[in-house]
Amino acid sequence: MNATTDRKAIRQKEGGWRQFVALIRDADPPKLQLAIALLLSLVGTAGSLIIPLFTKNLVDGFTFDKLEPLHIVVLVLAFALQTVAGGVSIYLLNRAGHKIVAGIRDRLWSKLLKMPVSYYDNSQTGELTSRVTSDTGIVRGLITEHLSGSLNGIISMIGAIVILLVMDWKMTLVMLLAIPITAAIMAPLARQMYKISKGMQDETAGFTAVLNQVLSEIRLVKSSNAEEREYENGKKGIMSLYRFGVREGKVQAWITPVMMLVIMGLVVALIGYGGIRVSSGLMTAGELVAFLLYLFQIVMPAAQISQFFTQFQKAVGATERISAALKADEEPYQGGKDVTEREEPIRLDNVAFSYNEGKSVLRGVSFDIEPGKVTAIVGPSGGGKTTLFSLLERYYIPQSGTISYGAEPIGELSLAQWRQRIGYVSQDSPIIAGTIRDNICYGLNREATDLEVEQAARMAYAHAFIDALPEGYATEVGERGIKLSGGQRQRVAIARALLRDPSLLMLDEATSSLDSKSELAVQQALDNLMIGRTTLIIAHRLSTVVDADRIVFIEKGVVTGEGTHEELLASHPLYQEFANNQLRLNAETRINVTS
Repeated sequence: MNATTDRKAIRQKEGGWRQFVALIRDADPPKLQLAIALLLSLVGTAGSLIIPLFTKNLVDGFTFDKLEPLHIVVLVLAFALQTVAGGVSIYLLNRAGHKIVAGIRDRLWSKLLKMPVSYYDNSQTGELTSRVTSDTGIVRGLITEHLSGSLNGIISMIGAIVILLVMDWKMTLVMLLAIPITAAIMAPLARQMYKISKGMQDETAGFTAVLNQVLSEIRLVKSSNAEEREYENGKKGIMSLYRFGVREGKVQAWITPVMMLVIMGLVVALIGYGGIRVSSGLMTAGELVAFLLYLFQIVMPAAQISQFFTQFQKAVGATERISAALKADEEPYQGGKDVTEREEPIRLDNVAFSYNEGKSVLRGVSFDIEPGKVTAIVGPSGGGKTTLFSLLERYYIPQSGTISYGAEPIGELSLAQWRQRIGYVSQDSPIIAGTIRDNICYGLNREATDLEVEQAARMAYAHAFIDALPEGYATEVGERGIKLSGGQRQRVAIARALLRDPSLLMLDEATSSLDSKSELAVQQALDNLMIGRTTLIIAHRLSTVVDADRIVFIEKGVVTGEGTHEELLASHPLYQEFANNQLRLNAETRINVTS
């Protein structure tokens, strides 16, 4: 059992290493910069390796008479060469690292925008934000902060060991005995660090999700007196991160003392053994000094390399999450058949859909949406009306059945062209942070003139309130349009749809949450928007559906009635009940207004 677990861990580790390399390779790293940085590292290391040899000669034969200006010049040049080459190398590696991470973030951001809505149904926004910022930041830190030091260190260590083997191979073998001992101690600590860092990244993503959710809905939190509850939820994440941090600190507490123990033990062993060799004439004092200097050129980089591998374990964990996101299925945004310019009927034929396996939302739904006509969808809440809109927008794909535009299934049409034809006004039309003009023009695939924007706003009955604002169309609406009222947001959304000039208009109960005055203005705007367009309406109000050319009644995911208002009133018991309830509500509203 333990052997099996170990083999699995090894495969996971190798897979993580390969994923990291593949991620860097796919980010199109600047190869020339990296090659120059490597060359300069070699030059800088060569300069640093000259210094102990020069020191050896000084110790063995130092007298003021033999001290020549050339020796001083060579020493100064060696120091200067090491400093300049090392500095430029570090700069180039940092620059290359930032370019690599920018490439990863660019790929990840592009990927997130191309993923289907179903992906976001099963993912928290905070976790996805953490992928783009926190996880890529870990990769950036590995490349820009640790790679340069470890690269120089490896070169320095190899050069120093080669020189030491030439100088005195017996002393060098004594020193190299520390390597397997250190590796045996550090390997289990590295595995622990990998597990801890992976858990910490998961917890960080979860904590970020809590923060995003609470802070984006802070008004709901306060109106619900939920501050204490959300504080406890956040505190759980904070304490979990604290526990991971403490565990990480424990591992670090082992790593540093172990490294120092190895270093001090090695220094003592070399001084003792070297002293014996010096006293017996097998080694000069200068060679012993040079040995110790080269030792520090091996030991100091070893600490940097140790930090690099610790950070590498974190980067591998981050890479796994980034790679998982990059491998997720995308929407088929490119390709597909061109959408015909002429208006065609939309036909739903035996469409079935479920969000979760075993729980159907729509079952065998069939009806036609005639071009240029108004089709209303009514029925009890939870019947699948909004899901129909999502299928028409191609946010989801039906499990069975087809949705066709003319003779073509919409799944075979160009997704970009298909969505360009649709104008969608929902009950809580989303507003982005920015100006009113930004929101009206949002998603438009061309540059709109001020006159076009104003004309759309006038038709949406929005120009009057916009013009009354101090900054007019340049007014900032705040996050999610918080500075606008519900009616104002709806009219801005209708202006956006008007400017888009869609051929298919979908209205998802666009007036249900408004007061009577706002509803009147919005309804007038919708009447302007519906002129000459194929319109599909989800409606809960009788006044909205009476004038529809066709009404489809859906309950529990099944179409149970279809016809005009008069036809359904005469033949459909549930529609009769729906109409009677609406008439009663309207009468009660008039009585309340009168009194």
